Amino acid sequence: MSEKQNEGFLYHFIKGIERVGNKIPHPFYMFLYLAIFVLILSTILAAVGVSVTYVGVGSDGTVAEQVTAVRNLISVEYMQACMEGFVKTYINFAPLGLIMVMMLSIGYAQSTGLFEAALRKCLLGAPVYLVTFILSLVGVCANLASDAGLVLSATLGGALFSSIGRNPILGAVTGFVSCYGAWSANLLIAGTDVLLSGITQSAAEGMGVAGPTHPMINYFFMASATFVVAGITTFISEKVMPKYITIGKINPPGDINERVTPEQNRGLKAALIALAIFAAVILVMTVPSNGILRGPDGSLIPKSPLISGIVSLLFVLFVVTGTAYGFGAGTIKKKEDIPVMMGDGIVSALSFYVVALPAAFFVQFFNDSKMATVLAVSGGEFLKSLNFSGIPLAVSFVILSALINLLITGASEKWMILAPIFVPMFAVMDFSPALTQLCYRIGDSVANPIAPVNYFLPIFIAIISQYRKEDDPPYGIGTVMSLVTPYSLAYFVGLVLLLIVFMVLGLPIGPGASLYLS
Repeated sequence: MSEKQNEGFLYHFIKGIERVGNKIPHPFYMFLYLAIFVLILSTILAAVGVSVTYVGVGSDGTVAEQVTAVRNLISVEYMQACMEGFVKTYINFAPLGLIMVMMLSIGYAQSTGLFEAALRKCLLGAPVYLVTFILSLVGVCANLASDAGLVLSATLGGALFSSIGRNPILGAVTGFVSCYGAWSANLLIAGTDVLLSGITQSAAEGMGVAGPTHPMINYFFMASATFVVAGITTFISEKVMPKYITIGKINPPGDINERVTPEQNRGLKAALIALAIFAAVILVMTVPSNGILRGPDGSLIPKSPLISGIVSLLFVLFVVTGTAYGFGAGTIKKKEDIPVMMGDGIVSALSFYVVALPAAFFVQFFNDSKMATVLAVSGGEFLKSLNFSGIPLAVSFVILSALINLLITGASEKWMILAPIFVPMFAVMDFSPALTQLCYRIGDSVANPIAPVNYFLPIFIAIISQYRKEDDPPYGIGTVMSLVTPYSLAYFVGLVLLLIVFMVLGLPIGPGASLYLS
């Protein structure tokens, strides 16, 4: 930013985050150093006998008292196991296969020109704030596809803003944060609802706590949060961040009003026909009560082959429509062009595959050391010592959940540790299991974008690096942190205020799910 009058507090705050963040080592070395640090720390903590005793949910859903001690990872037995499972640890790293599959299909569809033509056709002439709001709303609801939705929303955001002549970095950030920072918000019931409510149910029943624990106990709040987050994202993307984002290659202003060419129209018609055929096939497999994409009980949401197989369906969707568009528009001249264009998507994510190696071992070391459990239980004991109640107690738990999420990933894994601690503890303060779970979900979501050990940071850096100007400095962790922090802080404020409104007015947070037990 060059205008002196705009260099206020927020400018220096954002640039300060960028400067400090860019002093953090490259993600490859950051995860490598963290992995080594965990190895050393586990040895020290195990030697002094660090352990915690708590009531937890077992893998079979039973609640029982458990003792967890920090495990020494620098042992002959553990090191031998790591060496034997070296390749397995890498290829089993959760985001690795997902990123490969999604970038193959999304990168391919983008290379054919499908996204640019479709977005220009649909949004040409629409008010810019409306475009941003729609992108934000799609981003929030994209978490229905889990991690695949995160990659999709960020990629689409960059392509969308690029196609209408706006900064694609801003578009990618808008898609990324609206999905990741509102991980629990949605207009539909997602897999996260089922996972967390199942853990809540085990904790509540095991400790004799009353109150509903079905998958929709937070639905009213989460549906409302969808529009709150989309509105916050739109405001920040339109009124705040454009003043401070000076990176990114922007299309010439004249491109904004460029009409869709006849070739693009032909491609879009072919893609539309392919989309209709694809949709018809999906309907055949879902509409009948015995459809192959329905669950054993005939359901579709929240758990069924349709939901669990969403990545494969998205892959086929983008490949089919991208191919139809490419041949229709002439961007694909021969069938040999298809694997070449697919390779473009893989190439754009190469840096992630490199970073994934140390990241995979850091995650494994941290989990195997049991330090995550010790940290979560210790945080719970600290919160208990504050003797808060009502709104202060709820907000304090949101903050604690956010702080824990900065170091420990995986919403369900953390909740398996925290639920048996906080569900009964908060029940004494008249909090229903639904309210306790909601407070956890808010904190766990809003901290996602700024978590330094977030292994999606490298892939997001790869996505925005596609739009890097030649004179831009290399994009690093500090770049990303400076872009996402304003959103994450605003989400925290917005969702906490929404929680307070629900608590003050006594509104139900889900069907049959009240805030309090009495």
